[in-house]
Amino acid sequence: MTGLSPSQLQKFQEDGFLVLEGFLSAEECVALQQRIGQIVAEMDVPPHCRAEFPPRILNKAEEQQKTQDNTEYFLSSGDKIRFFFEKGVFDEKALHAHDPVFKGATHSSKVQAVARSLGFHMPVVVQSMYIFKQPRIGGKVPAHQDATFLYTEPLGRLLGLWIALEDTTVENGCLWFIPGSHTSGVSRRMVRTPAGSMTGISIRGSDPAWDNSLYVPTEVGRGSLILIHGEVVHKSEQNLSDRSRHVYTFHLMEASGTVWSPENWLQPTAELPFPPLYT
Repeated sequence: MTGLSPSQLQKFQEDGFLVLEGFLSAEECVALQQRIGQIVAEMDVPPHCRAEFPPRILNKAEEQQKTQDNTEYFLSSGDKIRFFFEKGVFDEKALHAHDPVFKGATHSSKVQAVARSLGFHMPVVVQSMYIFKQPRIGGKVPAHQDATFLYTEPLGRLLGLWIALEDTTVENGCLWFIPGSHTSGVSRRMVRTPAGSMTGISIRGSDPAWDNSLYVPTEVGRGSLILIHGEVVHKSEQNLSDRSRHVYTFHLMEASGTVWSPENWLQPTAELPFPPLYT
């Protein structure tokens, strides 16, 4: 893999996302799926820690303790492999840091070549997730910008890498993008609240009313990589099909000259700072 061509770079800069078909082989996809199967078979999640992602902000007094438990589990998940449940969607986080199979895929020479061609000098891996999107129950993900949750100063330093481990279609919940929507900044942020608050997080600002007619579905084959600019608007619908939609996704940040917001829900720790991509 030699990185992106000039035409691919131009399309990414114009649209805010880019599809690279055949980024992983079928064998590489199977290896990741088999490994996650092993991890899930061994999981042991206490009932009070079966948190949603992102966590709901509740106000009922009788649910206060549950909210505090779930929020602590969520906010402390950045340097651990943890499991999250959201309306039938089951995903797992921090795989890039703790599992050798996923770490190898994240830091592969192919990923490094793509990052270099995009001008990343000191990229670090800030987050990873395996998203199952199971048949009939895989929930929708509302329209959003990744920088709402992973904010940097200046903007434009965040890149999502979304790898389809199975064919993704309109029927099983492919991504939808608004091309060119990455040029207007971020109007909504999820931030940490002061220590001791009930929820631990809050939403600041609000999203504009994005025009539904501007979305384009992005169906891709197994092994495809979608590059996602941190500010491009995207979403996915519920999986109403009989087929799952497994995805491995992670985020890179250019660390040189960038300030990671101390208000972000996700924070590096002394035990595990954000690992550099280049090795």
